[in-house]
Amino acid sequence: MASYVSPKIRDKFESLSIDLKNDILERNVQLYTLQDLIRVLEQIVEEGS
Repeated sequence: MASYVSPKIRDKFESLSIDLKNDILERNVQLYTLQDLIRVLEQIVEEGS
């Protein structure tokens, strides 16, 4: 399954660093809302702790 970023939140997604965007996209996530994006970012932070 490929990752998906909804046009509704694409501007927020595009404001992230290229490394962070790549990390998110490699996770094969479906991002429809800002909450979806925040959830993935929280997972990344938890893994880095």
